[in-house]
Amino acid sequence: MSKDVHKKRYRSTFYLNGKRYEATGKNQREADQKAAIKRDKLERGEVGISGDMSVARWAEEWLETYKRPFVGEAQYRNYCTFINGVIAPAIGAKKLKDIRDIELQKIINSRIGYSKSNLNKLRHALGAIFKQAHISRLISHNPAEYLTIPKAEDKSRRAITPDERKQILGLAKTHYAGLWIKTLLFTGMRPNETRALDWKHINFDKRIIRVEQAMKAGTKEIGPPKSSSGVRDIPISNAIYDDLLSAKGQPFEPVFTQPTTGKRHTKNSMDCLWRNFKRELDISIGAVVYRNQIVESKLAPDIATYCLRHSFCTDLQDAGVPINMARYLMGHSDISITAKIYTHTTDKAIQDAANKINAFADN
Repeated sequence: MSKDVHKKRYRSTFYLNGKRYEATGKNQREADQKAAIKRDKLERGEVGISGDMSVARWAEEWLETYKRPFVGEAQYRNYCTFINGVIAPAIGAKKLKDIRDIELQKIINSRIGYSKSNLNKLRHALGAIFKQAHISRLISHNPAEYLTIPKAEDKSRRAITPDERKQILGLAKTHYAGLWIKTLLFTGMRPNETRALDWKHINFDKRIIRVEQAMKAGTKEIGPPKSSSGVRDIPISNAIYDDLLSAKGQPFEPVFTQPTTGKRHTKNSMDCLWRNFKRELDISIGAVVYRNQIVESKLAPDIATYCLRHSFCTDLQDAGVPINMARYLMGHSDISITAKIYTHTTDKAIQDAANKINAFADN
């Protein structure tokens, strides 16, 4: 039997907020020193799960315990950005139990100038962090319960204008990204869905594109679409049928590939594809170029790939497609998302309304 088995261990105990703690050592002095260090860490929120822990520590615990196992990589990164870039610098060192609603409101107010979507996401993150702390009985109330969003611009994506459509389709005839651009415009697919699209998903006889997978945000992995509603069949428009048929490859080959390698697009390569197309589009409408750099752009600064998806939904509205069918074709999980686009008026929608009013009045 080892001689160390019966070595005496000295204990030092203390109470903090009604709870008993202890530390041990080879002698009483060491035990007392360890107890003092432990007490100091507890008081500063560096150890233990309690209202005395720092906001930064609790936010990290909350993220890893209550979010990481259940959210996608992109949403996890968004939470990390808010915690590390906004919340922790402002109140991270403070004790969880000492936070007041005014401090959280000031954090949101400091972000005035950001989009309404960004402010809402920040409010949601603060609300979730402190709500869980309240549920876990670490704090007596949730200071984030009644936070208010300041006035902010709702920077929702828009449809392209008729002039932009003409310019985009004109360039798509010659640009190597042309088929991809036209597919985005005439199917409303998300870019991550086009990255995962294989030729087996296109039924040329039925003229249907089956969307059943997408690239997981921030990864090279293929998984299901953004939501269960993302699984859908989209009719192939006459505007792209012949182009798709001419480019047809083997069933398990990707439809859209990197021009230099022939491999499936990564997020970076698809972003580069769009940037190159946008640059050529800008030049084609008169951008001023000096030493191969655009020094005076003629392109609207807010144009993005999602403008093409938004345009597809607007086209559905102008074509008289019922909103419930538009929701299905867009892959929206909530019809209210589709409704936000369907409430946008277009010249076609106004003229159709005028025709219906006139037809009614003539009866």
